[in-house]
Amino acid sequence: MPTHRRPRLAALLVLFTALALTGLRAGPATAADGDVSWTVRTAANGYGDDRSSFGYAVNPGGTVEDTMVVTNRGRSTLRLAVYASDGYTTDAGQLDLLTREKESVGVGAWVHPRTDTLTIKPGKSADVPFTVTVPKNATPGDHVGGLLTSLKQSDTAAGINVDRRLGVRLALRVGGELTPRLAVEDLHVDYDGTVNPFAKGTATVAYTVHNTGNALLSARQDVSVQGPFGRLRTAAGDLDDTPKLLPGERWTVKVPVRGVAPGVRLTATAELLPLLTDPSGSTTPLKPVEATAHTWAVPWLAGLLLLVVAVTSLLVRRARARRREREAARVREAVERALQEA
Repeated sequence: MPTHRRPRLAALLVLFTALALTGLRAGPATAADGDVSWTVRTAANGYGDDRSSFGYAVNPGGTVEDTMVVTNRGRSTLRLAVYASDGYTTDAGQLDLLTREKESVGVGAWVHPRTDTLTIKPGKSADVPFTVTVPKNATPGDHVGGLLTSLKQSDTAAGINVDRRLGVRLALRVGGELTPRLAVEDLHVDYDGTVNPFAKGTATVAYTVHNTGNALLSARQDVSVQGPFGRLRTAAGDLDDTPKLLPGERWTVKVPVRGVAPGVRLTATAELLPLLTDPSGSTTPLKPVEATAHTWAVPWLAGLLLLVVAVTSLLVRRARARRREREAARVREAVERALQEA
C-alpha cells in the first residue's frame, strides 16, 4: 500500500477533507452542505452521452480532449478551484485522490484543465474543458487519477478549514505491452491451540498482495491450512476479493482459519486468482498464484510427552557422560599407581 502523506498543520489550524468521486457509482457526484451544493459529471460528446467516469486508451505521446460539467445546485454563487491529481488505494480499499498540495507524477501531471478556478451562479452550469497529454516515455499499462473541484470554507468558531472536494475518476490505459501480475509476499502462519489435546485451534494466516505488473488488478482469495501429507485440510471459507490495486500497490491480508486440528506440522496456503478488468468493464481471470508457509501445531499432551522424552534423553546422555568421565579417571589413577610402583 502506498504511504499516505499527512497535510501540514499550522498552529491551531487543521485541514479536513471530504471527497466524493463519480465513477465509483452511477450518476453525477454531489456535494451538499446548507446553501452550498454542486455536482460534477462527464460531458455528453463523441466519447458517450452517459459516462460514469473518464476513460481512455492512449499511446505514449498521444493527447485527448474532453470536458467536465459542474453545476451549482445551491442558493449562492460558487467559487471553486479546479485541478487534477493522482489516485491511490486507501487502507479501506477505496480509491482516493491526492490533495492539491501533494505532488502528482502520473494522471494528475498529465491532465491540464483549461481553467484552475470557476465562478458559477446559482442554478447555472460551467464546462471545464481539459487536455490529457501522455508523455512519450510513459509506462505502458493502467494509470488512475481524477479531475477535481474544491471548495475551502473556514469555520472560525472551530478554528478549522474544511476542504470539500468533488471529482470525476479518470483512468488511462497507455499503449504498449500489458503485463498483469500479482504476487503473494511475506506469507506466515501462527497457530493458537488449547490445553485440551483433542480440541482444535485457530491458525492465523497473514500475507501481502503486491501488484507487480502494470495493470489494475483485484483478486479472489482462497486460504487453507492442512496437516502433513495434505491431510486434515481446513479452509478459511468465503473471503472478500481484494480491492483493485494500482500497479506497484500492496494490500495486507490477515485471515483466521478456525477449527484447525493440531497436526504437528501445518502448511498454510494462500491462492489468488487475479482479475483483470478491460476498458469495457468485463473481467477476465488470469493464472492463479499461490504461496505457502509452515508452522508447528503440536497437541498439548503430545507436546508434554515430547518435552518429557527430550528432558529424559538429555539426563541419560549427561549420566552416561559422567560415567565415562569417572571410568577415565579411574584408569588414569591406576596407570599413575602402576608407574609409581615400577
